[in-house]
Amino acid sequence: MCRRIPFGAFRSKRINFWISGSNAAIVGHIGSRGVFCLLTMPLLLVILAAVAPALGLLYFIYNKYRLQREPVPELLKAFGYGMLSVFASLLVSAPLMALGIVPALAETAGEHLRVAFLGAAIPEELAKFALLMLFLRRCRYFDEYTDGIVYAACVGLGFAALENIMYLFQNFENWAAVGAMRALFSVPGHFCFAVVMGYYYAKASFDHPSERVRNLCLAILLPILLHGCFDALLMVSSVSAAAVALIALFGGLYFYMIKTSRKMIGKLLSKDQAVQDAARQVALDAAQDAALGESQLAGDSPSALGSGEFPSALEKDER
Repeated sequence: MCRRIPFGAFRSKRINFWISGSNAAIVGHIGSRGVFCLLTMPLLLVILAAVAPALGLLYFIYNKYRLQREPVPELLKAFGYGMLSVFASLLVSAPLMALGIVPALAETAGEHLRVAFLGAAIPEELAKFALLMLFLRRCRYFDEYTDGIVYAACVGLGFAALENIMYLFQNFENWAAVGAMRALFSVPGHFCFAVVMGYYYAKASFDHPSERVRNLCLAILLPILLHGCFDALLMVSSVSAAAVALIALFGGLYFYMIKTSRKMIGKLLSKDQAVQDAARQVALDAAQDAALGESQLAGDSPSALGSGEFPSALEKDER
């Protein structure tokens, strides 16, 4: 039982804090609406272990693009949209589980495939795509190719961070091992899916309008395919006799996604650099044309014209 010990004399808005005598947890009573136990050291460690990989990759993508960095508040807002997409994905996966289409406990390879695609890849990538579109429609800073990858990565990493927190609390006794495995594979996986999504979303937004539908389809279908294969290889390997081969395929897919993500980031960085270089050249040409025009106007002043085709009054008298 939790023994209440007064924690100072702090009182504000009917909030009183005590320290639990059994586990040194901070326990707060908010009026008569219930009790919450938060901020124990283990909980803080679990939350930090869950969020740190996502924040590390978020810093990587922020630091990667140095031409015109996006405002930090906008990045954090996109990160929050990614967290919301976790709950949006349940709108698709929960009905499928309730109908028995997605098994609650997969045992066969076929059931694992259904879980990988119908229970994870399709609901999660659809939710992230929908929240990304909703965010970018209201974002006035989305004006360059690389912005698509940056904001998509923020959404994907927000999803990964909250999902990590949920997984680690579900496996609280082994949170360190689970957190390490997810930091190595799951969080980078969500990052790579988001890079692919953002790459094609940016192309749909800034390339020729005739390519818009194609790029939008690729922005949603390719992340679903990669995500489904990523999860399926891991899940099926646990029940298949060809586990070693499946794990080898998973490793190949993992490094392929990382390599492809780096290439996509590099391509859009080059595009943005070319656009900026072209804009600078246009501005330079315009400045040179303006300077040349001013010099020509100065050369065609009345004093110069007097000795040209228009005769002065003295010349007329002499004639």
